[in-house]
Amino acid sequence: MKPEITIQHDVSLLGLNSFGIDARASHFLRIDDIDQLRILWERMQSDVALAGLRRLLLGGGSNIILSDQLPHLVLQMAIKGRALLMETAEHFIVRAGAGENWHEFVQWTLGQAYGGLENLSLIPGTVGASPIQNIGAYGVEMQDCFHSLTAFDFITGSLRTFQKQDCAFAYRDSIFKSGEQNRFVIVDVSFALAKAWQPRLAYGDVAKFLQEREIAEPTPHDVSQAIIAIRQSKLPDPAVIGNAGSFFKNPIVSAELRNQILQRYPSCVSYPQSNGDFKLAAGWLIEQCGWKGRRLKTVGVYEKQALVLVNLGGATGADIRALAEEIQADVRKKFAVALEVEPVFV
Repeated sequence: MKPEITIQHDVSLLGLNSFGIDARASHFLRIDDIDQLRILWERMQSDVALAGLRRLLLGGGSNIILSDQLPHLVLQMAIKGRALLMETAEHFIVRAGAGENWHEFVQWTLGQAYGGLENLSLIPGTVGASPIQNIGAYGVEMQDCFHSLTAFDFITGSLRTFQKQDCAFAYRDSIFKSGEQNRFVIVDVSFALAKAWQPRLAYGDVAKFLQEREIAEPTPHDVSQAIIAIRQSKLPDPAVIGNAGSFFKNPIVSAELRNQILQRYPSCVSYPQSNGDFKLAAGWLIEQCGWKGRRLKTVGVYEKQALVLVNLGGATGADIRALAEEIQADVRKKFAVALEVEPVFV
């Protein structure tokens, strides 16, 4: 028996976005089951007004900046479930529903002795959102362990499986963010976690944490605990201070520009890329412009990490955009570097 769907109207999204913006959705539907998506699609075939609404997907609401009033059909993805699908000679293939909390899923994999996702510990949001943004941290991106995903196609009304090559993954990007953001709804994601696990310790903070504790041969759990401790020391808890985590992407620049910046600022933090370019630390650039800890009415820059913007109370999407634009202008003026916003403004 198919489940019923009841679309709610004028719903507050205050508790559904990590920045704590008191936005309201004109139409809202929580999705706990794939059949609900099918029923919604069937209703849209005869309801022109419903079909004409722009859809907005919400997972953990941790990578989105909302406007005060949203004339959208907001779909809160809450499909749960996590399991080992199969084993190959080289990998454990695990799957999780789109509504699973990302960090809890990572900890579940570690509890099953499946390594690979530990560097992505404590990233806020849901499993279903992870491919959209191709989340990454401490030298690892989601795509490094990605196997496949299932998505509901709102054009055909059917499910479609995406392999890695179908997703057009890039730095904090994918086809679901840049190309087909209003067509597909991700319902589950599968990961291939290598049995021959090797720690990824390229970032100095992680190696330093382990060395200080005399952990010479770290386990996936050890690396996860290091990542958690480092993130907690630098990033505010969204339950206490509204924020969307890292607000700007680390910019990738030419070797020529990076060398020009190094001549003027020898402490510039940079990481070489395979094509000869360099990735700069956006937080360092912002801090050099004097923004760390500064406040601008209802919003500010976190005092412990310049890469994080925070809600100081009653912030709107417009307030956040204004602060972001001021920071971008200062970085562009000082370093000739264009900072790109990581969260999506809606």
